[in-house]
Amino acid sequence: MNVLITGANGFLGSWLARALAARGDTVACLLRPSSDASGLAGLSYTRVEGDVTDPASLERAVAGRDVVFHLAGIRRAATREEFMRVNAEGTRNMCEALLRAGGRARLVLAGSLAASGPSSPGRPHVEEDPFQPAEWYGESKAEAERITLSYADRLPVTVARPPRILGPGDHENLTFFKLMKRGIRLEIAGGPRPLTLVDVEDVVELLLLLAERKEALGQAFFVGGPKDLSLEELQDIGSRELRIHPRTVRLSPWVLKGLAAAADVITQATGRKLPLNRKLARQLLAPAWTCSGAKAERLLGFRPRRELEDSIRRSARWYQEHGWL
Repeated sequence: MNVLITGANGFLGSWLARALAARGDTVACLLRPSSDASGLAGLSYTRVEGDVTDPASLERAVAGRDVVFHLAGIRRAATREEFMRVNAEGTRNMCEALLRAGGRARLVLAGSLAASGPSSPGRPHVEEDPFQPAEWYGESKAEAERITLSYADRLPVTVARPPRILGPGDHENLTFFKLMKRGIRLEIAGGPRPLTLVDVEDVVELLLLLAERKEALGQAFFVGGPKDLSLEELQDIGSRELRIHPRTVRLSPWVLKGLAAAADVITQATGRKLPLNRKLARQLLAPAWTCSGAKAERLLGFRPRRELEDSIRRSARWYQEHGWL
């Protein structure tokens, strides 16, 4: 396949690029001029400079492609408008560019469980559930998916909705591993709160299926993990791999909210991004973040193959070997 990846220099994008290059596919990566592409070092790919907010750059980038994996987006922004401009309208720009290029290339969008919002502890989200995002990022991902599927009568489109992703090179879960390294096991009162977690290589495998299977067209699929874990269980597995016996620090929801608010004030005053913020606190206090992978198994025969314990151990080892801890 001749493919284009947006967001290829990110965690998931770099793993996807490696998998495609290993298969012998022709890989192009849409990167802004200032993007750090060190995560793609050693791969055979073509760098295409552009930005999802720049429609003219997208027309050049999509020309002649068989598949476009649209992973680019922002996870942090100061305003709702900025999330929408990049994550939602950037997706619209990509769809329009594909139409102008003839409408033959398949678009595979990386959505997010955040679009659906928190779930109930006893019932994971399924694809038919209405979107109920809890914050601006989730709103923008929900809108990006609506935009993508609104083109289904004119473009071959499909959507993956990953939950929290684990694996070597991930930044989103690094905070918890840093706490473990410092001998702290965080426990929040009122739990446990189940989380659907999935290995990055399982997400890549589903993305590759979505790029090829006709059953995926016009559809969205959660990437369900092999089982759900709590934050406490994640820390316990990671601590064993790091050979650390942490002390448990129990926080009430009110204390966590207060610490997050103080952290945001410090960030605003100094520009220094702290690991804790109001957004993370809200995520940690949600009753559950779970989703079902039954649809992907039923229509595509996809089931995640990596055990979460091994994913956590691999992440911990990678962080240590690369000096992130």
